[in-house]
Amino acid sequence: MNVDVLLGLQWGDEGKGKIVDVLTPNYSVIARFQGGPNAGHTLEFEGNKHVLHSIPSGIFRKDAINIIGNGVVIDPIVFAGELEKLEPYGIELSKRLMISKKAHLILPTHRLIDAAAEQAKGDKKIGSTLKGIGPAYMDKTGRNGLRVGDLLLPNFSQKYNELKEKHLGILAHYPAFEFDLATMETAWFEKVERLKNLPCIDSEHHLNRLIKEGQKILAEGAQGTMLDVDFGTYPFVTSSNTVTAGTCTGLGVPPTSINKVIGIFKAYCTRVGSGPFPTELNNETGEKMRQEGNEFGSTTGRARRCGWLDLVQLKYAIMVNGVSELYMMKADVLSIFEEINVCEVYEINGERITDFPYDVHSLAVTPIYTALKGWKQDLTGLNSYEQAPQALKDYVQYLEQQLEVPIRLVSVGPDRSQTLFK
Repeated sequence: MNVDVLLGLQWGDEGKGKIVDVLTPNYSVIARFQGGPNAGHTLEFEGNKHVLHSIPSGIFRKDAINIIGNGVVIDPIVFAGELEKLEPYGIELSKRLMISKKAHLILPTHRLIDAAAEQAKGDKKIGSTLKGIGPAYMDKTGRNGLRVGDLLLPNFSQKYNELKEKHLGILAHYPAFEFDLATMETAWFEKVERLKNLPCIDSEHHLNRLIKEGQKILAEGAQGTMLDVDFGTYPFVTSSNTVTAGTCTGLGVPPTSINKVIGIFKAYCTRVGSGPFPTELNNETGEKMRQEGNEFGSTTGRARRCGWLDLVQLKYAIMVNGVSELYMMKADVLSIFEEINVCEVYEINGERITDFPYDVHSLAVTPIYTALKGWKQDLTGLNSYEQAPQALKDYVQYLEQQLEVPIRLVSVGPDRSQTLFK
């Protein structure tokens, strides 16, 4: 069992990029298994901040191989932009970054369909990032999609034009939507050439050979469990499986190869875009949380909705992922509060429930809170967990008792050095 899985347990933005960067020295390979440029994994070290969208978060570690798996969808324009931002760091991309031939491509028309459909929804928008993710996955499941491996085939132009014509037929149903496809295509085909210069591999064969050799692999998830297309707050979700099971389908590795599942969660909750959020704070407390945590989307720039930690939701995420250990992020943000609330149970129609409900988006959910003492102390300069204030240790112990899973790490700042192993 050589594959460890690292994924988010809330609505994304939990801090996965930082933790992958911190853990990479323990692994030979970092592999992304789903999602696309709608992801925004932020890393900070040596005074620099980096935001990655499709490239795995181990790219800055010289001894790690980074693989973009078949479950990922790639926009050549966004991808090329990421590569350009890496150029000042002298990274040998041809040796440290590989792309699955089975990864699907996001076409310019995918982005147009995404934008047109979202615009047509009016006030019923689902909060799409407008990156073309949904339409690309729809073509994948509809068996119409184009893959990275198709770029290497002599009939790629024919395949591209056939799919483009299909998309133009769809866009004709949105007469009020205006676009300039020719300009978008010029940039897209230019960036495709950059993509073709990187190693395009049969990633499932490559990864399974590495497993047989005893190499350690970290599978990196994007978004979060509550955005999973099956188990998230549907329809306000992404278009891929963000849970542990997505590792197998997104990389081509067997379930028997998975060792531990690391679940990342914030010490509070956030969400970007539309959809249910039982513990959301539409008040001064929520705004303080947002400002203190700099809760603005790294991909969209949108302000994130903020609220107290939700144990009903978190227990559900732990269950469907089979989480074996937990990492708690952004504990430093809660340092501004005298008292910290945690939701232990929902009240719905006068009944208290602890199972996350199927139709949460249509229910009037009242979160029932337990109040805990805050630590009111700056955590960002701590060097070890032993130095942490007792109130923080009490918070961690309380969560471990409630969740029945050990918390192995507490993050107290964005930099890779601001990480306390417990």
